Formats: sequence, structure tokens, C-alpha cells
Amino acid sequence: MEAMTSILKVKGMSCSHCAMSIKKALGRLEGIQNVEVDLQRGEVRLENVGSVDLKQIQKTIEEAGYQVIQS
Repeated sequence: MEAMTSILKVKGMSCSHCAMSIKKALGRLEGIQNVEVDLQRGEVRLENVGSVDLKQIQKTIEEAGYQVIQS
């Protein structure tokens, strides 16, 4: 199955701790891999190989305490 790369604009990330908590939260979703957080741009890039619903991804980020402003 082909991976779909998504880039989400996320508000509220400011440090490596923020990046780690988002990576950890998304890492618990089956089918999500290669999560990269770009603090300068306020972006989270990920590969979705398990057809995880975008709403589920956003919900996971928001439950970690951050706001998805654009997907």
C-alpha cells in the first residue's frame, strides 16, 4: 500500500518537548509513520500508510494540546 504524505499546520508548538509529544501521540496511531515536526514553520509532516482518517489525526494532535489550523 502506498503511503500518503500529509502536512498539517499546527499552532502551539514551540520547543522540542512539543515536537516529541506530537510524535509520540501520532506514533500510537496504527498506519502513521515518519512523523516530522518543523517548529519554525509550525508544520507536522507524516506518512499515512494505514488510511488513517484525517479527522482522527487532527483529533490526536488536539488531544495532545495543540491546534490544527490547516490540513
